[in-house]
Amino acid sequence: MRAPRYAYIGCFTTATRGARGDGIDVHAIDPATGAWTRIQHLAGLVNPSFLVLAPDRRTLYAVHGDAGYASAFARDEATGLLRPLGQAATGGSNVVHQAIAPSGRHLVIANYGSGSVAVLPIGDDGSLAPFSFLAPMPGSPGPHRVEQAGSHPHQILFDPSGRFVLVPDKGHDDVAVFAFDADRGTLELHSVLASRPGAGPRHAAFHPSRPVCWVLNELNSSVTTCRWASGRLEPVAVIPTLPGTFSGASTAAAIATTTDGRIVYASNRGHDSIAAFATDAADGRLRQLGWTRAPGRGPRFMALQDDILFVASEQDDLIGRFVPGDGGVLDPAGEIVPSLSPVTIAFA
Repeated sequence: MRAPRYAYIGCFTTATRGARGDGIDVHAIDPATGAWTRIQHLAGLVNPSFLVLAPDRRTLYAVHGDAGYASAFARDEATGLLRPLGQAATGGSNVVHQAIAPSGRHLVIANYGSGSVAVLPIGDDGSLAPFSFLAPMPGSPGPHRVEQAGSHPHQILFDPSGRFVLVPDKGHDDVAVFAFDADRGTLELHSVLASRPGAGPRHAAFHPSRPVCWVLNELNSSVTTCRWASGRLEPVAVIPTLPGTFSGASTAAAIATTTDGRIVYASNRGHDSIAAFATDAADGRLRQLGWTRAPGRGPRFMALQDDILFVASEQDDLIGRFVPGDGGVLDPAGEIVPSLSPVTIAFA
């Protein structure tokens, strides 16, 4: 995998989010030093809170927190610069996450506020059409009166085969697995993994080569290790993301795994740390290695690129970078990039 040349940063922008950001920033990455230089700023975008890049790197897609649409941007491969291609309705509210189908013909989107998953067709030029299919989330609300008043799908994750879509539902305390019809662009409920009441599943990550999936639970700060078989998640073990000595308020936010699958990282907002876990070669269950202080408060997003872990600390307007140290615990590496209310990064 070649080293990234560009970084695209999305943020929160609105007063209701307590945000300071404004749109999408494009940074060029120096291949020799790793230094970031901002080369473009797309202002006036409302909460471009999760970004994904098409496999051919020609198009960038954004969803907009607290809104009901997604945006597409044409990307110049030579310069890294973006050009707006328009917006399309998602059929719901508070759009928080998306993933591109392996065929490149559909964008699947999580409507967190209205509790549904939408499928949007992608045109030949990368532009989006309004949603063509909408699937409601199964299940019933969890016990948390504020965070679980209804369904809150928080992530769209295709399995390695591309046949199934996993949707952690923070409000319903489960992970719904939909079979995806690539020809018709439709979803059909296939199975559901029930979590502990009040767990609040938020994100998940697959082992890069084994039938193992880790589900990060936001509300009770834990990770569930699961076997993945025939479109079903089978729980193996649950482990906390926080040290036993911590008694304050904290929620889990992001999960990432190394390219060899030997280490899993999870971020904690409140404890403001990155937890490192070793994975068992047989069944993928986790063992705590330790915790590294995040670059600032609210480490909402993480991404691994060329063995460097980038962490976006939303509340302190910082993006830090780390490399694995002794025993898997992280060591700071390189400059900290200032960025207002950063919540997502896409690399190209």
